[in-house]
Amino acid sequence: MCPRCMQCDTKFDFITRKHHCRRCGKCFCDKCCSKKVPLPRMCFVDPVRQCAECALVSQKETEFYDKQLKVLMNGATFFVTLGTSDKSELMVCRLSSNQRYLVLDGDSHYEIEIIQISTVQILTEGFTPGEKDIHTYTSLLESQPVTEGGNTRAIGMILQYKVPGSEEVTQMKFTAGEDFNCNRKLSASWLAAMHKATKLLYESRDQ
Repeated sequence: MCPRCMQCDTKFDFITRKHHCRRCGKCFCDKCCSKKVPLPRMCFVDPVRQCAECALVSQKETEFYDKQLKVLMNGATFFVTLGTSDKSELMVCRLSSNQRYLVLDGDSHYEIEIIQISTVQILTEGFTPGEKDIHTYTSLLESQPVTEGGNTRAIGMILQYKVPGSEEVTQMKFTAGEDFNCNRKLSASWLAAMHKATKLLYESRDQ
């Protein structure tokens, strides 16, 4: 039923055939939907035709699944502070095997559903949270811009999420420990992977 390309408005006819993007489902001409990219999360085994916008997101997702996902699932150790408390607890934070929850294990145990997370703020070394353009701020549930910091080392994260069954927003602060150099590197890698994950979620919300 689609008479024209939804990107360049070229009219479809016997010569200009219509194609649909396997990710967004919109109709395009061959020129606007020529890229073939893997799409494993939608159960396409081989690379499939996608429009330029979707192909870019799919390529980023493929890179994430190949590299950062394993880091998140293996987990890292942080000092975790809940709300306005002045006490922190040493906990291992990891992504669950079904990729739906952040699981925190220490003396306490928390499971935070990813869909309930509203904001993720990556804290970088040497800067105060809240100053302009020196940290990464990603909103997952609202239309907020993503502010990028430089290439400074990630040292922590502030997470805000909604408690299931209520509108209450809880804040949790993660701080990388300074005890062992290997732990700091692992924590920084985990935070970088978390940054990548939240950016992908932000960019692909409407995909």
